[in-house]
Amino acid sequence: MANITSQKKRIITNEKARIANKSKTSRVNTETRKFRELVSAGKFEEAKTQLNFVYSLIDNARLDNVYHINTASRKKANLAKLLDKAQKEQVK
Repeated sequence: MANITSQKKRIITNEKARIANKSKTSRVNTETRKFRELVSAGKFEEAKTQLNFVYSLIDNARLDNVYHINTASRKKANLAKLLDKAQKEQVK
C-alpha cells in the first residue's frame, strides 16, 4: 500500500475506472455474442439491427477510452465482414 496521500487516491480512482471499463467491455462482448448467434441462425434482418446496436456500444466505449481507435475500427470491420460473408453464403 502506498504511503503518499495522492497515490492512495489514485489507487481508489484507478480501481473505479477498471470496474467501469470491465463493465463496458463485457457489455460489448455480450452483445457481440448475440449478434453472432443471430448471424449463425440466419436471421439477417435482426442481425443488422443488432449490428447497429453493437456499433454504438463500441463507439461509446471508444469515446470513453476503453478501446483504442484502431481496436474499435477492427472490431466493427470484423463484425461487418462476418455478416457480409454469411449473407453471401446463403445466396449460393
